[in-house]
Amino acid sequence: MGIWSRKDLAQLASVAEEGGDKASMRRVLGRFDLILIGVGSTIGAGIFVITGTAAAQYAGPAIMLSFIVAGLACLSTAFCYAELASMMPVAGSSYTYAYATLGELVAWTIGWCLVLEYMVAGSTVAVGWSGYFTSAMTSMGLVIPSEWSSAPLGLDAARHLTTTGAIINLPAVGIVLAMTWLLVIGIRESAVANALFVILKVGVILAVIFVGAFYVQPGNWHPFIPPNTGHSGEFGMSGILRGAGVIFFAYIGFETVSTCAQETRNPQRDLGFSILMSLLICTALYVAMAAVMTGLAHYTVLNVADPIIVALDHGGRALDWLKPLVSAGAVIGLASTILMSVYGQSRIFYTMAQDQLLPPVFARLHSRYRTPAWGIIVVGVACAVMAGLLPLDILGELVSIGTLLAFAIVCLGVLVLRYRSPDAARGFRCPGSPWVPAIGIAGCLYLMFSLPVDSWWRLLLWLLAGTLIYLFYGIRHSRAAA
Repeated sequence: MGIWSRKDLAQLASVAEEGGDKASMRRVLGRFDLILIGVGSTIGAGIFVITGTAAAQYAGPAIMLSFIVAGLACLSTAFCYAELASMMPVAGSSYTYAYATLGELVAWTIGWCLVLEYMVAGSTVAVGWSGYFTSAMTSMGLVIPSEWSSAPLGLDAARHLTTTGAIINLPAVGIVLAMTWLLVIGIRESAVANALFVILKVGVILAVIFVGAFYVQPGNWHPFIPPNTGHSGEFGMSGILRGAGVIFFAYIGFETVSTCAQETRNPQRDLGFSILMSLLICTALYVAMAAVMTGLAHYTVLNVADPIIVALDHGGRALDWLKPLVSAGAVIGLASTILMSVYGQSRIFYTMAQDQLLPPVFARLHSRYRTPAWGIIVVGVACAVMAGLLPLDILGELVSIGTLLAFAIVCLGVLVLRYRSPDAARGFRCPGSPWVPAIGIAGCLYLMFSLPVDSWWRLLLWLLAGTLIYLFYGIRHSRAAA
């Protein structure tokens, strides 16, 4: 048995006991609910929006390979999440795992990254939702002025922040606030709504894949890997890796499953299975949709807010009947991703507040709905503000780099626990340890370094802000310091 093993085992037992507290949130979720939550969180802007922009800017038709690279990096991480979720069945996801394995400071850092990850992910998807919603309204003769349906801030050719002349992306703000209200009234209601959303959008995606496949023009796939422009990350092999880094945020949904632990009937049995199944389902759908989209239209025309519609336009009039379905599927389906992003972040706040690293209001449950209402409201409002002001490319890169750092620390946590507490009960064991966790760490770090430099500066500024909050509040009030 490793060093500090008794202490670690006692800590893990305490965490598991906390996860079994039936006086807290309602345990109503089963395996099927969890898989739908994973798919609902994952299938969103990645397939409806970012696939097109990443193909046009970075990888061309080889965006299919970018999804496979990102999926493989996620698979290693998913195995690690499954093992830790089976050991520590509490809300909090990688924050909880880091707290139990690497200490409070690392846990705070990862929790702060998760704030960035979920909040910005919800904002990113809301911007994509706005694009499809605006397109659907226009097709019905209801035109939303661009100054009220796009971000007032953007990036110029030199990647400097600039103004666009718009006022606010009002549809994006509205959908975030609507999903926030749904989450406040309860997890059972949210899970039912999410299930309906997921069934609809997956049905639309499958229709596009199977029908669109008959209208693919193979010439659009040539060259499959466009030659590099002379700048790293712009096509070629470096473009495939840059594309994988940018679209990585599209995979964060499987992590949301682990935040549901305290609302799951049998978390030790169901969490690991649901995490892996949702990841495999989503990877298959991503690759298939990328193949069809870049086969219907040349990748250079897909750098738009509604690339599936553009792809269908290039497929010919025979596909016109799919456009209203895609618009409806995107409008309703993307809402489920926003729903689960706000949900995941509010549960992270809930757990951090229980550890007294955040004000206790975030751990307070609503007397009627038994949900952390204040955390949901704060996250929802912040997410709405970001969605209303910032463009898609800034938001997507921010999510990716924060997510990759969180995933790398989760993989490290598995290695630490295998050494410190080899005899701790594990409902699921990551196969191929230590190699699989090590591959997960290496893959995440490599994809982080493939992202633009300004993404790193934004991450560092975010971490600096988090460090100041920890020093002036968290460290003074934390449960560990009590």
